[in-house]
Amino acid sequence: MTYLSPASLCSSFAGPAMFTCSNPGPFFSGNRASSSSPATGRRRIHRVLRSVRCVTTTEEKNARVTTVKNGSDSLVICRILNGMWQTSGGWGRIDRIAAVEAMLSYADAGLKTFDMADHYGPAEDLYGIFINRVRRERPPEFLEEIKGLTKWVPPPVKMTNNYVRDNINISRKRMDVSSLDMLQFHWWDYSNPGYLDALKHLTDLKEEGKIKTLALTNFDTERLHIILENGIPIVSNQVQHSVIDMRPQQKMAELCRRTGVQLITYGTVMGGLLSEKFLDVNLSIPFAGPSLNTPSLQKYKRMVDAWGDWSLFQVLLQTLKTVASKHGVSIPSVAVRYVLSQASVAGSMIGVRLGLSDHINDTNAIFSLDLDEEDMNSITEVSMKGRDLLKVIGDCGDEYRRA
Repeated sequence: MTYLSPASLCSSFAGPAMFTCSNPGPFFSGNRASSSSPATGRRRIHRVLRSVRCVTTTEEKNARVTTVKNGSDSLVICRILNGMWQTSGGWGRIDRIAAVEAMLSYADAGLKTFDMADHYGPAEDLYGIFINRVRRERPPEFLEEIKGLTKWVPPPVKMTNNYVRDNINISRKRMDVSSLDMLQFHWWDYSNPGYLDALKHLTDLKEEGKIKTLALTNFDTERLHIILENGIPIVSNQVQHSVIDMRPQQKMAELCRRTGVQLITYGTVMGGLLSEKFLDVNLSIPFAGPSLNTPSLQKYKRMVDAWGDWSLFQVLLQTLKTVASKHGVSIPSVAVRYVLSQASVAGSMIGVRLGLSDHINDTNAIFSLDLDEEDMNSITEVSMKGRDLLKVIGDCGDEYRRA
């Protein structure tokens, strides 16, 4: 089995960190390499279109949210996060007005946590427009429940205080917030120990109030342990985790259990592969079914190939469909609930194609879905028939670092 190389995966890095209510792509040096890079401009949108809001009971609300924390640092997030990798290109043209309206619709439906990154195209700028709409058009208590999680994915250059500070200020300006709710940090090259310098500078910015909580994305168990030993107050690590990619449960979850760090997962519906759309599809026949026409579908098809083959994947889809039919939900809903039920998982990401399509109803169905022991065992049995991805690829995030 050939390792999934950075050459094939870096372009689809989904920053790949948590859930209750998707890859960093190649680093674009023109956007972030210079500490003096200007923030992207933002158009003000004055058009007001209100959407129907979701009314929930206290019990339902508690099931929707969780708290990630480390010491005195804490953040309440929705257990299902709206992933904004899809704004970075490759899924269709993004209309900013329509995208912000869609964000309001997700928030009004109770899905109030958004995950983005410095390199996800206009994602941070869209959040800035969105949060200003919320400030003007929603009550203060609604605004308090909105959370914007972003990532910083720098090149492995010298991490000086000024360099780190200037780049975080760019995200603060783009998102139009004085303090980032969560900053998730990614590092490409472990042979360069500069990640510890960067995290110490980020901790200083947190102490200054410019960041509320500090987190990681795509770090492995060994490096997470080193970071925690250096006194960095990490609340979560965002990693790839799905029915076929159970690597986080093999090493990472135990460290999380001992330290209180929690997992935010991405790739949980595998870019849409884990859906009815690909059930009973024979990819070997040209034009016989849906094409793998997005970066996420192409990325996660490679994961299917690493795990097993398409025929085994069809067995998995059939198993998920049986469980879904039993509960009157969709395959993606079952796939997400399965991962949310795993140890140390605080939340899971579902990518949103803002202004192009939505899955609000399917997503909200996850909160009331209760998989019984028979359901969980039937899914686990098929999952374990595939290859052990820890042996094939390595620990969490290693798919971005192996040649």
